[in-house]
Amino acid sequence: MKAAVVNEFHQKLEIKDIPVPELDYGEVLVKIHSCGVCHTDLHAAHGDWPVKPKLPLVPGHEGVGTVEKVADGVKSIKIGDRVGIPWLYSACGECEFCLSGRETLCQQQLNAGYSVDGAYAEYCKAPAHYVTKIPDSLDFDTVAPLFCAGVTTYKALKVSEAKPGDWVAIFGIGGLGHVAVQYAKAMALNVVAVDIRDDKLELAKEMGADMTINSMNEDPGKVLMEKLNGVEAAISVAVSPKAFEQAYSTVKRGGNLVIVGLPVGDLPIPIFDTVLNAVNVKGSIVGTRKDLQECLELAANRKIRPIIETKELEDINDVFDSMEKGDINGRIVLKIQD
Repeated sequence: MKAAVVNEFHQKLEIKDIPVPELDYGEVLVKIHSCGVCHTDLHAAHGDWPVKPKLPLVPGHEGVGTVEKVADGVKSIKIGDRVGIPWLYSACGECEFCLSGRETLCQQQLNAGYSVDGAYAEYCKAPAHYVTKIPDSLDFDTVAPLFCAGVTTYKALKVSEAKPGDWVAIFGIGGLGHVAVQYAKAMALNVVAVDIRDDKLELAKEMGADMTINSMNEDPGKVLMEKLNGVEAAISVAVSPKAFEQAYSTVKRGGNLVIVGLPVGDLPIPIFDTVLNAVNVKGSIVGTRKDLQECLELAANRKIRPIIETKELEDINDVFDSMEKGDINGRIVLKIQD
């Protein structure tokens, strides 16, 4: 089968033929129709994070398609089902985190396109218990980004504890941020979109943002403290450390800063202000299988649609170049097979 492979960090991906995966007990083989391109895939290809991915590696954790084959022990999934393979490829199912509904914290988890091969390929295998069925009303190209960008931002909004009518600030209106705006509006929240590019802010307005701020021209903290006395929650999906500092400055007393993006570097937290203002700083990592089901159902019912541009698998290196430059509006989806 054809696949895009990372052979060495910081090198171009190679389009090559590799064997179709062989199934083990409880697994399914998915014929990949589409796969979204996430910034995490770029981090994986560069080996940016302390925990390195395996090499060689087939990236991709937003792969969607149809089940082609099932192994012994599979009961809930059948051939022909429309499913997706998310970042949470599998977890142990037995630790305190799995048993308490926090499986994304499992220390034995495997991640698609990182610790195991992902969906930048014509076929991808996965444990049947961890693939998620796709609502009939969502097409493959549109739904692919929801398997990471969608569920990640949906979970972050849940973690923020914002209630209908509250104001939330979303920092970074890219692949995740433009979906976050849509989910926030579907959850009856008031949204401030913050970015450094006017074209991204125009996109946020199209997605329903109630207010926009270009943080190159204005100080978001000053603006939002003056206009709203701060926001109940700020969610930073940007990949710039400066965005996290600015996001912190917008949170009102007793509010929440939710950290999602993973830029290189540290986040300086002012201890005095954090204590005095009872500001909560939280990390939010993707979402559980239940979160993903909710995310997809909400998308199907409320007509949430990522802004996508489709490319071929052979274009992946050009896509990564555009991603590094910040030239992508919305999300790129690779068309793998019809």
